[in-house]
Amino acid sequence: MVYLKRPFGGPPYVVHYWGRYTHRVAISNRRRVAFRDGQITFRWRDSAHHNEQKLLTLSSNEFLRRFLLHILPKGFVRIRNFGFLANRKRAELLPLCFHLFGATPQPQVESHPSGTKNSSPSWRCPRCGGPMKVIERFTAAELQLRSPPKVTAAA
Repeated sequence: MVYLKRPFGGPPYVVHYWGRYTHRVAISNRRRVAFRDGQITFRWRDSAHHNEQKLLTLSSNEFLRRFLLHILPKGFVRIRNFGFLANRKRAELLPLCFHLFGATPQPQVESHPSGTKNSSPSWRCPRCGGPMKVIERFTAAELQLRSPPKVTAAA
């Protein structure tokens, strides 16, 4: 039996609330203040000084470099886990959830490489111990293509 309380404001409010966090741009138009002579000025919050709003001016190249750091590679998602799946508490709370539900986690089977053609190598996730499967391999050049551009100093 699972108890679910109706969300405050109803389902449309919840969708709108989560949408603000999962489908937003790295910097909104209202934070950009000026664009002059190849320099971009925008507002930012200084968390070290009680979220005081400050202005920062960057060259267009540096602004684009920082902006591109927020673009995820293909296949990555921006939604993070929370609660018992949060990274900080997962190792402690997930076994507790299994125990409370009366379920047992699947035992980790060690795979030993053998000379048979049908066996495929398996790797274990260093964090959760689950099986990992190689989907795609990248060369160093392909990894470089997926990285944000490096800013080089002008001579």
